[in-house]
Amino acid sequence: MHQILETLKFKFTKDMVISKNPLQFMLAIAMALMPFFTTANPTNDSTKVEAHAATKTVEVAHEEEHGHAALSDIKSQVKAFTKHHVLDAHDFYLFSDNKEGKHYGSFPLPIILWDNGFQVFSSLKFHHGESVAESNGNFYVLNHHDGKIYKTDEKGTIHEDEKTGHPSNVRPIDFSITKNVLFIFITAILMLFVFIRLAKSYAKNGGIATGAARIFEPLVIYIRDEIAIPNIGEKNYKKYMSYLLTIFFFILFLNIFGLTPLGVNVTGNLTITFSLAILTFLITNLTANKNYWGHIFWMPGVPKLMRLVLAPIELLGVIIKPFSLMIRLYANIFAGHIVLMSIIGLMFIFKSWIGSTLSFGLSFVLSILEILVAFLQAYIFTMLSALYFGSANEEHHHEEAHH
Repeated sequence: MHQILETLKFKFTKDMVISKNPLQFMLAIAMALMPFFTTANPTNDSTKVEAHAATKTVEVAHEEEHGHAALSDIKSQVKAFTKHHVLDAHDFYLFSDNKEGKHYGSFPLPIILWDNGFQVFSSLKFHHGESVAESNGNFYVLNHHDGKIYKTDEKGTIHEDEKTGHPSNVRPIDFSITKNVLFIFITAILMLFVFIRLAKSYAKNGGIATGAARIFEPLVIYIRDEIAIPNIGEKNYKKYMSYLLTIFFFILFLNIFGLTPLGVNVTGNLTITFSLAILTFLITNLTANKNYWGHIFWMPGVPKLMRLVLAPIELLGVIIKPFSLMIRLYANIFAGHIVLMSIIGLMFIFKSWIGSTLSFGLSFVLSILEILVAFLQAYIFTMLSALYFGSANEEHHHEEAHH
């Protein structure tokens, strides 16, 4: 200690003699006394640093876990919204808040069930599937998973099958006006309005369409000249024109409705496409001539043994044709809705201006493509129907009679 004080005394004297700058003098004093006044313990500092690092690691891990949980929750919401969009529903609404479970711009649809007589009540009784509906002493619930109505007890108990996992409750026969049925009615009314005006404009103006009817006149002429006449023939095309026009515009209007924010997926519903295909199947086979059935059961121009082999194959083709119509329309429209909803959902998953911008741009381009698909699928269904009608009315060729 004495030696250190002597050193300080010497340094003090030297600094005062050599330099007049007080800052250098004060700095020298502080550096000399620093070892005596510090109370820091290197071991304790290390412990504190390690503890702080461990705490920070736990916080980062917690944030990552929370981030993964939030991302998983967003993905599940997007998946649920996409599934809800493509399914039919017993009520209709424009907007919804998933956090609060509220629906805005909604209105109820009539529930019509056959359960020991007709049970008719409003879908408001279900409260969007949250409550048990009562009608004439019977209780029903709207299942969230499949959107179907099941008969239950007063508490709304759903019993699940152990093997399949599906509800085993009794399902009444459902004649309800669902969202898809509602838009089928809207489309029918719209078609009547458009084409009655088109017919009236022809009558008033000597066969010349006026006003908005001019938009649809080229499509009508195209179906007649490019689809019906080439595939059915000049002789028989007129008796099928009403059906071909109806099926084309019916599918087209419903496809366009499906691209709006109304959340309609009528032609992406297998039961709807099945019904349309069955209509084509019935018209084809009920209006077919004997030559059509002759080609199926006893094909001319081939050996008799081969005719026995080809007959069941041709008959199988008659049954397969409506299924090809059904699956083609359903798969294209349904897949388009799934892809479009998934790409829109990526905006909420990315949560960045780059990812969201790319998702928006891709969904916009895909929406334009879906408009083309809406016209294309209506055209394909109408074209194939005309081909089937043409094959059912094909005339017997004279050269085949000599075989």
